[in-house]
Amino acid sequence: MPAEDLLRTLAAGIQDPRLLQAFTVVPRDEFVPPEWRARAYEDTPLPIPHGLVTTQPSLIATMIGALALEGEERVLEIGTGYGYQTALLAVLADEVYSVERWADLAHSAQSNLARRGIANAHVRVGDGTKGLPEEAPFDDIVVAAASPRVPSALAEQLVAGGRLVQPIGPGGNEQVSLFVKEVGGLRRADLLMGANFVRLIGAEGVQEA
Repeated sequence: MPAEDLLRTLAAGIQDPRLLQAFTVVPRDEFVPPEWRARAYEDTPLPIPHGLVTTQPSLIATMIGALALEGEERVLEIGTGYGYQTALLAVLADEVYSVERWADLAHSAQSNLARRGIANAHVRVGDGTKGLPEEAPFDDIVVAAASPRVPSALAEQLVAGGRLVQPIGPGGNEQVSLFVKEVGGLRRADLLMGANFVRLIGAEGVQEA
């Protein structure tokens, strides 16, 4: 599928022109393993190391779109992968911090972002369920892995009124949900869609077998 065909597919479901423009300027084929570049513009997940996959573009569009970014936000992303969603967030927000569990994936993402000249996205290796307390608070948080509940550390690191998008479920059958932080904690504001995600591994996520 050519890039133009993917953009036409995305345009049918994207209401925010800034979000569509971000997909226009960030080439997905630069954020997938070389052996999968020929399929980069299919609206489908693609394999990356450690048995993981990249999120399909239409699902990324739904998740990022729910954050309603205006350009001045500090965003925390959990699950960097090869950095495609990170790059899109960097176009739409002021500053992006991304936490990746696997050091080799974090290195690949950093290289991909640097090659594109993206300087406002910062990749860290660590346990995403703990967030990034040294850089908190964040205006928005997006989690690209599933757990039965939002980790308490992420809720604590979100500003009042901030938005958080996360697939809620055990891994493999999730409800991608939008939460808003209010007095007393997070409120589930919207159910975005069903999806299949890998498990969020960590101290406050799913424990490894």
